[in-house]
Amino acid sequence: MILPSLIIAPSDFGGDGGLGVFSIQNFGINTIIEISPVLIFDSKDREKLELTTLYNYIFEWGEDKMQAAIGLGYLSMYNHSYNANCEYEMDYDNRTMSVKTVKQIEKGEELFINYNGDADDQAKIWFDAIVL
Repeated sequence: MILPSLIIAPSDFGGDGGLGVFSIQNFGINTIIEISPVLIFDSKDREKLELTTLYNYIFEWGEDKMQAAIGLGYLSMYNHSYNANCEYEMDYDNRTMSVKTVKQIEKGEELFINYNGDADDQAKIWFDAIVL
């Protein structure tokens, strides 16, 4: 289930000309905007995925976080923010992930998730932890 008021469009976030998920209507707090199935990969397949472009689109999966999941629907298209306006929840039993708003969303606004899983988690993620 993806609400029809979500679209994929060019994002200015990150400055790389990528895409993001945007709303074409207002949403209140705690609105479930997406529930999508995921493809699950065991730890050996995860190692292989991490050597590909898909590395930037997978989620750690399972209680031990050793597996990987690729979200179908728009899941892998949400950009990251340490001050996210949405968060995701994993349902291991049903092999789904849901996205809900944690802040008021205005029409035209880009929707962000925190890749750490908690909307306000400030722990550095993989691409911010790289020191050049």
